[in-house]
Amino acid sequence: MEEFVNDHVEAYVYNTAKHGNIESGDVYYVHSGEDYFICAIADGLGNGVVARQSAEIIPQVLAEYHHESLDELLSRCNEHMVQKRGAAVAIVRVNYKESTIEYSCIGNVRLYILHGREKMIYPLPVMGYLSGRPQRMNTQKYEYAIGDLFFLHSDGVELKNPKASLKQSSNAFELYNIIKESANPGDDATFIAGCLLQ
Repeated sequence: MEEFVNDHVEAYVYNTAKHGNIESGDVYYVHSGEDYFICAIADGLGNGVVARQSAEIIPQVLAEYHHESLDELLSRCNEHMVQKRGAAVAIVRVNYKESTIEYSCIGNVRLYILHGREKMIYPLPVMGYLSGRPQRMNTQKYEYAIGDLFFLHSDGVELKNPKASLKQSSNAFELYNIIKESANPGDDATFIAGCLLQ
């Protein structure tokens, strides 16, 4: 588990390889600047070393260009996927000053937000994966309130009832522990469980 806490966001990251593999084909990225928090999960196609070769491009790109828009970031990542297996990629940005959370995704990396302890927000990703071919991007933006929970995960995490998991969690650490039980040892599994503090 990796822990990230500042005045605005508390987040916990889980990342494990498929049973029998040394390396996970999933990678993640977490960064906070003065005005925003950004996180991402990349799920390389397949598993193990070959999958990781595609996925590990994403944190490298985000580390250098995290200030750009999510569509620009996904486009940059896509350019690096030529002649690679490809990856499903989701990026989330929390803008502190605007109190907004943005999500853009190509592939099956899902985001759930519990807003005001009641309303479940589940933005739909763009299907497919980053492969170097032209892609249609679709950044979605939502307002958040103090105490809202969010949960970003690769397809190695199987949730039967995401809303129940979020509603029974009073903070990000509780959510992390509840979701950890849903990780699938038969696949690479990565998730980021977070709470918006102010």
